[in-house]
Amino acid sequence: QLQVAESGGGLVQPGGSQTLSCAASGVTLAGYTIAWFRQVAGKEREGVLCIGRIGGITYYTDSVKGRFTVIRNSANNTVSLQMNSLKPEDTGVYYCATDTNPFCRRVPSTYEDYGYWGQGTQVTVSS
Repeated sequence: QLQVAESGGGLVQPGGSQTLSCAASGVTLAGYTIAWFRQVAGKEREGVLCIGRIGGITYYTDSVKGRFTVIRNSANNTVSLQMNSLKPEDTGVYYCATDTNPFCRRVPSTYEDYGYWGQGTQVTVSS
């Protein structure tokens, strides 16, 4: 069965770091563009950033530039979201999603335009 799953969430203090992992079974993530989203209760899901199957990283949220980055690890079929200098406003449920487009979309698209979604992992930034 094809599955994508996020892990690595938890409670972190402001200014701290956290690394989330997007792992897959039944599908090779290296063959997809991977987008990261986050959602706060009561708000719409927002795109955070993306790494293309071809090309580099596209940031969808200006506030994470210089603090977040994304790395592929083909050896273990994962994509990691590295988050530094975390702020309370980074709190949310983080999701990864696969995209068959070879490049990141200029702007994040609707839920239906992405193939596989994970169940999300909660990140809480609080002292």
